[in-house]
Amino acid sequence: MAFPDSALTTDGFLSGRLRLRQPRRGYRAATDPVLLAAAVPGRAGETVLELGCGAGAASLCLAARVPDVALTGLELQPDYADLARRNAAENGYALRVVEGDVADLPAALRAESFDHVMANPPYYPMAAGTAAADAGRETALREATPLAAWIDTGIRRLKPGGWLTVIQLAERLPDLLAGLDTRMGSVTVLPLAARAGRPAGRVILRARKGGRAPFCLLAPLVLHAGPDHHADGEDYTPAVRAILRDGAALDI
Repeated sequence: MAFPDSALTTDGFLSGRLRLRQPRRGYRAATDPVLLAAAVPGRAGETVLELGCGAGAASLCLAARVPDVALTGLELQPDYADLARRNAAENGYALRVVEGDVADLPAALRAESFDHVMANPPYYPMAAGTAAADAGRETALREATPLAAWIDTGIRRLKPGGWLTVIQLAERLPDLLAGLDTRMGSVTVLPLAARAGRPAGRVILRARKGGRAPFCLLAPLVLHAGPDHHADGEDYTPAVRAILRDGAALDI
């Protein structure tokens, strides 16, 4: 069942270039899908599959940056899939949304391959922490399908030479790396630190199918300027502001 309008907010992304409807209660996109989209090295004419596209934030941020990219989203929850289609149409972008499970792809997707696969998988293992009160948020944040299955599905759907791009909690980097195998190479990891001198809270991992470049661990991307949070305005670093506000690419 689709979300009623009364259950939605309309939120600006990329300084208002995108206006996305999101549930008032449930999973709401913030900076992570924007950073994920910025890290995908897509070019015009290429094909992209997003696993777990939610309301479409990452796919549509990529569409806003890369002209004529062919986008497909896979989404488990029908109400979020419907919202992604609506957001794409209202922003003037083409996004094919397929309803289905990462662990059991619809036949149509199993027959296709893509230049890029991107994903923002659920961050928390099933047994970790307290369940969210909203079922949609719980599904988006706590994995029912193991992270290794997300990675394997992504690899299987890539063309030779295609790129897998994933954003995840830093503590789950060992799981991400364990999910890669000899099919993938040219692995690069970008840690994301909230502030200078703090441990990374997130990582972006990018790997190439058939790639041969050595593993590369980059210096952290610092998200916020200054040592502490202040309530009197945003304090993103210039590089991060360019991504979140101007839709710039994240050079990895």
